[in-house]
Amino acid sequence: MSLREKKSFCRFCSPCCGVRVLVDENDQLIEVRGDKDDVHTRGYACFKGLQAPAAHYAADRILKPLKRMPDGSFVEIKLETALDEIAAKLSAIKEQHGPHAIGGYRGGGAVLSASSSNILTTWLQALGSPKNFSPITIDQSAKIVSVGRLGIWLGGRQSLVSSDVRLFFGVNPLVSLASSDFEPANPTKAMKEMRAKGMKLIVIDPRHTETAQYADIFLQPYPGEDPTIAAGLLHIILREGWEDKEFCATYVQDFDLLRAAVAPFNPDYVARRAGIKADDLFRAASLFARECTRGGAASGTGPNMAPRSNLAEHLIETINIVCGRYARAGDEVSNPGIVIPRTPTAQVLPAPRWWEQGHKSRIDGSGMMFGEMMSGVFADEILQPGEGQVRAVIVHGSNVINVMPDQMKTLRALQSLELLVSIEPYMNETAKLSDYILPGTLQYERADLSNFMYEEVMVHKPFVRYTAPISKPPAGSEVVDDWIILWKLAQRMGLDLKVDGVSLDMVNMPTTDDIIGIIARRVPMPFEELKKLDMGALFDAQKYYVQPGDPSAGKFTTMPRDVETEIAEVAAENFNPGFSHSNGQHFNFRLSSRRIRDVHNSTGRNIPAVRARNPFNPAYLNPEDLIALGIKSGDKIRIVSDTGEIPAIVEADATMRRGVVSMTHAWGGLPGETVYERDGANTNLLISTDRDLDPINAMPRMSAIPVNIVPVLVPTLRTHDESEAIAVSV
Repeated sequence: MSLREKKSFCRFCSPCCGVRVLVDENDQLIEVRGDKDDVHTRGYACFKGLQAPAAHYAADRILKPLKRMPDGSFVEIKLETALDEIAAKLSAIKEQHGPHAIGGYRGGGAVLSASSSNILTTWLQALGSPKNFSPITIDQSAKIVSVGRLGIWLGGRQSLVSSDVRLFFGVNPLVSLASSDFEPANPTKAMKEMRAKGMKLIVIDPRHTETAQYADIFLQPYPGEDPTIAAGLLHIILREGWEDKEFCATYVQDFDLLRAAVAPFNPDYVARRAGIKADDLFRAASLFARECTRGGAASGTGPNMAPRSNLAEHLIETINIVCGRYARAGDEVSNPGIVIPRTPTAQVLPAPRWWEQGHKSRIDGSGMMFGEMMSGVFADEILQPGEGQVRAVIVHGSNVINVMPDQMKTLRALQSLELLVSIEPYMNETAKLSDYILPGTLQYERADLSNFMYEEVMVHKPFVRYTAPISKPPAGSEVVDDWIILWKLAQRMGLDLKVDGVSLDMVNMPTTDDIIGIIARRVPMPFEELKKLDMGALFDAQKYYVQPGDPSAGKFTTMPRDVETEIAEVAAENFNPGFSHSNGQHFNFRLSSRRIRDVHNSTGRNIPAVRARNPFNPAYLNPEDLIALGIKSGDKIRIVSDTGEIPAIVEADATMRRGVVSMTHAWGGLPGETVYERDGANTNLLISTDRDLDPINAMPRMSAIPVNIVPVLVPTLRTHDESEAIAVSV
């Protein structure tokens, strides 16, 4: 067998790790390994990324378009025929019910393809429908809400390389590989390098995570207490006078309101409520605000998926504001953006509150964020009758039934649709419910551009990279690049599509390189030249600096009326440390969401090597909790919330604090078909979207979920001298 090595980059998740790929004489993948010469990731590649050959040739990969039959089975169908039928059905629905009756859900499988990342969004815009959804609004949408209410510093935060401290709330970048405030590429190496340079680290997390192992100060609170802790840190900083007085005087318009709002959150109160030590809280505030002068506070899915996520994120970013942790005029910018360049300016854009303009959901009145509706109302937009009811959905690159909260409601919604189309390469749970499944190419079968959507915060160098297709789809397959499916559908329906504001030719189909060329048109190098560079281009010859701004352009609003109300509600709450009350019930544990390297949400679970390491998603508990419950690792339990319950197998984890159980999300099969030991369990069955939604972004309670742990009664074997079987609690 003749093997050839090619260079490319992985698109399993956001870091886009540089890799070397072995292909055979038929251009089929043989092996993927990290590329030590890659300027961006320096040889790093995670386990799931190295399994690309198994992913490309997986048993559940769909290689030809499929159509559901009345008996629920699927038959192969030619793409052009399928598109004819889909276009006819969509046109009929639009004619009878209007464009608002058609919606779309765009997932990670779409976003990680440059040519296809926004094609569903632009398709819906051309159709005239605002029913555009994605995981953005159930992941970390509180970040958008926070800057929408605070205001935006147009100069950006202080760079990682210039930082002497980092403060992390509920984020584990060494595993998630997706932190916008740390290095997602080769993060462990970056952590060691920054620590060697003297950077201090403060970690606040219910688990002593891989990141927390490097921390100078570690606080281990109960999940969901991030607003309390952030307010407590602000209380100490303002009480001690450690704020950046000049920055606050110039750029904060309501400093006295902020001081009054955090006054109740003294260290003793915060310590009792959050389950931490008051001295540790003080030490954290001192290290961040007094002993260090550069570097920011940041959060991840922990605070953003927990109750009062908007308030938590608002207060965390307010810590950065009062300490002035933003790049100033003359500071060097590590990456101003190459694909989407910007000019950092030292001034505040006043709170834009985007959601107050434009389309509002008919369900709860929630608005739009960056052209998207809130995923918390996705199922209700389908189930609720009336004008604007969604009757057809196109799902692009998402296992929406597994990632959406309130899985039973989501199931009812998808099953009620007149038409469900999945642009999807695998027979996942959502595909099984679809009327049509249209498979696309996988990452090494298509041309692509490195992650550009958040390049200036995800990549800490002015770097961009193109890759040509490295391999061919399996013989006999009928797959196309995803964007082609929606372009052909638009052509049939008479829609005009745009990519990055540029109109596409709707008569003569463009190529994937044409699409990528539009996206890369601002790169300071001709696209044809960029394509020749198999290691990408690093534009570090020129230095970039924050430009002077106008101090009178605007100020931060740290305590607008709605935030003032929210923080007052928290301060007035009755609390019982370590316990939770929800929907009139009492709970002894809180379930927190957990990230693992081997899968990306629901993607990758069925890769054989991944499945061998992770056959299901265990429930991790502190060993002392296992003893108290009378159970041990490997025993079965039920996890019960006020909405539903799921089975689990427990695993002892000394990194967990007591009273907390953690599980990965997006596992499990379809309800009624799940075998836990084979599929795992879906934590979304524990979540309701009928209540407990944060205002503005309709964010469900997806972490810090109040639960009880119920040991499963297992009958013991009868011995020869026993008269009857007995049951023991294990």
